[in-house]
Amino acid sequence: MKLIIDTDPGVDDALAIALAHAMPELELIALTAIFGNTFVEQSNRNARYLLDLLGAEGVLVAEGAKLPYGADTYEPSAWVHGKEGYGDIEDIPQVGANTPETAAELLVKLTADNPGEVTVCAIGPLTNIADALRLDPTFGQNLRELVIMGGAYECPGNITPHAEANIYHDAVAAEEVFASGMPIRMVGLDATMKTLLTSDDFAEMAESSPKAGGFVDHISQFYLQFYRSVGVTNGCPMHDSTAILACAYPDKFEWKDHGVAVVQTGEEIGDTVAADRPNTKVALDVDADWAVTFVKDAIATLD
Repeated sequence: MKLIIDTDPGVDDALAIALAHAMPELELIALTAIFGNTFVEQSNRNARYLLDLLGAEGVLVAEGAKLPYGADTYEPSAWVHGKEGYGDIEDIPQVGANTPETAAELLVKLTADNPGEVTVCAIGPLTNIADALRLDPTFGQNLRELVIMGGAYECPGNITPHAEANIYHDAVAAEEVFASGMPIRMVGLDATMKTLLTSDDFAEMAESSPKAGGFVDHISQFYLQFYRSVGVTNGCPMHDSTAILACAYPDKFEWKDHGVAVVQTGEEIGDTVAADRPNTKVALDVDADWAVTFVKDAIATLD
């Protein structure tokens, strides 16, 4: 399966990208960078640095949106992922080069060149995906599927009581995407908050894969500490990796077919609510033990 990851690396993004690279079921063809866990320029740098560390040759990288729709500024939550997105690591070097296309242009091009063959896994705000739809309204028709890490259905949000962070950070773009009619799987907090990785899990990754697993272990200590500070003491959720797993193993999830709309105003902005749209499969549950074991085993194959 050809895969593009739209990403804002990001601690859990780094694990998700490493996971996708390790999975023979997936052919990672591109990363498209977006603002979110850090500024888009840093997301772009982090994506290229990680691909170099993984030895992932031939994966295209394009830089995307800097700001949410209608916003003049954006400030990342540095206390969650660190100043530059990778925990306490600073001064991440510039390596590799981008494609000449923007993220939206690359998304449109790769899906048009491979109609029905490309899955896009969006693990940041959905602005690049909405930009691709605005650039070419047939973008959604050319996709195999869009898998979104975002939203919350039967559980509270994680940035407000109602909203999950990726949807909240550009509710306008998210609404455009969910209203587009493209085939969507929404892997939200109902599933991802169940796939917890502990310090021991990260230590296992570091032991089995000193370079890639060791990097993930190092940057995840910052992330684990954030979750401890908000009362999650039994590990940190692997939000983005859970969405990657849904691309290849949807049978490991419980799904509900149900249209989704995104609240645009007021205290509930960013909430994902039921709508009369038949195009979304919402993840309600996941085999969490399987997911954690799968991720650790996959990372062990790297290096």
